[in-house]
Amino acid sequence: MGVSEQIGGKSLCCAPARGGAGAVASLPGGGGPRPPARDIPGGMALIGTAEPLIAQDGEGPLRTRRLGRFRMAETAVTNAQFADFVDSTGWETEAERFGWSFVFWDQVDAAVGPTLGVADVEWWRRVDGATWRDINGPGTAGRDWDPDHPVVHLSWNDARAFARWVGGRLPTEAEWEHAARGGLGDVRFPWGTREPDDSDFQPCNIWQGRFPRHNSCADGFAATAPARSFAANGFGLYNMCGNVWEWTAEPFRVRSQKRAARAQQARMQGFKLIKGGSFLCHKSYCYRYRIAARTGNSADSTTSHMGFRVVWDGA
Repeated sequence: MGVSEQIGGKSLCCAPARGGAGAVASLPGGGGPRPPARDIPGGMALIGTAEPLIAQDGEGPLRTRRLGRFRMAETAVTNAQFADFVDSTGWETEAERFGWSFVFWDQVDAAVGPTLGVADVEWWRRVDGATWRDINGPGTAGRDWDPDHPVVHLSWNDARAFARWVGGRLPTEAEWEHAARGGLGDVRFPWGTREPDDSDFQPCNIWQGRFPRHNSCADGFAATAPARSFAANGFGLYNMCGNVWEWTAEPFRVRSQKRAARAQQARMQGFKLIKGGSFLCHKSYCYRYRIAARTGNSADSTTSHMGFRVVWDGA
């Protein structure tokens, strides 16, 4: 992996944290074009699960909350949509201001040279010059940037700025899970209950093979897939699980009083909640591509596998 040194900070298996306190620019005003969206019916929404599989993350218990109708973007925000935002507002992302971001080791461009690994999860590399345009390091935009793929290397602060520009906001956890279930009720995945595997059933973009060394790419993708790929769920939403993690509006909190859960909360104090898993998830390593699964990251953190989508009040 080209390890020369290790960068410190909080070692989280799913999404390494920058751990800094980035200066947040003023949010731009509205007026941007809304991405294509779907009406999500209100009603009694399910949140969590009665059978938590990563208990310290606060996946349980299964509970309900009444929601009003809202609209949700059909896909995660794409590179093309974010480029329009930057062209219109001049927004500079936090990765650009810091001058670096986290990239998965196998995607780091060979021309980058030695990089710093995150302690205990060295497959995450600090890459100077990695941004939403140069996803895998300086000069990679022409090869690796695709207008139809979800934009990555964006912090929670960047995501919130875009959402405001298009007159929306980031979803709550209840809204995100309700939308992800697509009207199917208490299911594990947006398509139902069948488990993805490494051989003949790939309904989403996750890892196939032995993490982190071998990805067979049985689903067709080594990194992100187009935002509008695989089958939509019952509400017409794409890639609610897999592809990229999605920022939500909420802090990461756990409700359990068990020791492991309290320790997890302490490690992630002040973090923002992310949902949905990514192209790096696998059942053997990070079984968080389930609807009830959850983790978090600091608001200024950016990686090559975190994105977001937008919601709007009403329908």
